[in-house]
Amino acid sequence: MNRYPLWKNLLVVTVILTAIIYAMPNLFGDDPAVQVSAGRLNNVDLQLVNEIESSLKQAEIPYKGVVLEENRLLIRFSEANEQLEARELIQQKLSSEDYIVALNLAPNTPAWLQSLGAEPMNLGLDLRGGVHFLMEVDMDAVLKQTLESYASDIRILLRDKTIRYTQVNVENGVLTFGFREAADLDAAIDAIDREYNELVVAIDENAERPTVTINLNDTIVRETQNLALQQNITTLRNRINELGVAEPTVQQQGQDRIVVQLPGVQDTAQAKKILGATATLEFRLVDFESDVQDAVNGRVPANSELYYHRDGRPYLLNKRVMLTGEHVINAASTIDGQSGSPAVSVTLDGKGARIFSNITRDNIGNKVETQIIDGEEVSVRRQIPEIISVATIRDQLGKKFQITGLDSTTEARDLALLLRAGALAAPIDIVEERTVGPSLGQENIDQGFASVMIGFALVLVFMIVWYRLFGAVANLALAANLVLIVALLSMLQATLTMPGIAGI
Repeated sequence: MNRYPLWKNLLVVTVILTAIIYAMPNLFGDDPAVQVSAGRLNNVDLQLVNEIESSLKQAEIPYKGVVLEENRLLIRFSEANEQLEARELIQQKLSSEDYIVALNLAPNTPAWLQSLGAEPMNLGLDLRGGVHFLMEVDMDAVLKQTLESYASDIRILLRDKTIRYTQVNVENGVLTFGFREAADLDAAIDAIDREYNELVVAIDENAERPTVTINLNDTIVRETQNLALQQNITTLRNRINELGVAEPTVQQQGQDRIVVQLPGVQDTAQAKKILGATATLEFRLVDFESDVQDAVNGRVPANSELYYHRDGRPYLLNKRVMLTGEHVINAASTIDGQSGSPAVSVTLDGKGARIFSNITRDNIGNKVETQIIDGEEVSVRRQIPEIISVATIRDQLGKKFQITGLDSTTEARDLALLLRAGALAAPIDIVEERTVGPSLGQENIDQGFASVMIGFALVLVFMIVWYRLFGAVANLALAANLVLIVALLSMLQATLTMPGIAGI
């Protein structure tokens, strides 16, 4: 008779008991819940909790419990219709600009299991419900942004070579430089060819004045578009992960599209806000030589643009961007040591630090503004740039600095989060949108669970009838295997889908 050492038997029992503990959270299910998060200016506090509880009681909407944690309020309900009624009531009571009210599903895992780190496995879109977006990247905008970047670099090149030009335009995927003299045009072509061999430079024969046209070659076009698509995928994934959406799917489809699936998110509008809130940070010098009032009246200087501060004051800013958020490697909310107001501490990469250091060194005494482009629409084209800070350069700045002028610690924290997540490389638009309701997801769960149990029961019966005692032993091993699979999926926080249930 085969005998195993005691330690092996104890090890098997320990593994199975551990697996049972970590598989148990999947038995408790979820509660429909309403989540209230703070907006820019407010916090979620006990006073708000009392107000919401009072409103629910007056409206006779039963709820199971209220939990306040990390500046977020979670209200649990027994039924989905109670959840929807409560959401509508809370939205009417609270200002949508100050608070974010969203539907959620809250796990029912007991506290003692949570203390052991036991959590249910994540459910895919086909089981839990959620939203599906198909997003298209605007590749024409990618080319335009690339050409505008080249335009800025070529301007510097021509100034260094003392080559005079009259106008610069980016239109229909073509960059053009105009000149007064043919000699300047020839010198510009020679300088551009030497510095930028990836560009296709030609003379515009149809122009009234000497004009050179600049295009990207096919290889650079493909590389630029692919890099923009990959950066958008990375940015969206980082953004969703930062905001705590569990197990999202963000992947490429074709040459210019991105699929985004957010399991468990029932509020489509909120999901759009999550995807569209990626911020672009820009630093520009203030044009203090031109008349701002003339610009407000419609006479904007050629090398400047008119923007408004969040307090309504107009500012003329140089078109040339000093620095963008792509050079930010870290950002954290903090408190300004001098004023005691909320601030964001920003750390730049090596290239960004050199650029910022050189520009601030040469412009001590001038004003620099911090501009955040942060819209609530998914299409970045509809985002409205907002000046959040205008400061005078007192000293040469380097790798680390602070952004001040923020309204609250919440805004500072959100801005830091957005900067860490990065900026979209190109505009995106939603071309397809689907919502899988929780009722359909629950139906899939019930059917999947029934199929597993029926299949499992048939196997048990067959093994016992055919193999008797050895079949019963095999059945115990099969049951332990099922528990181990569920426990491992839960411990790894893997995502279970309908194909996964079929595999089990």
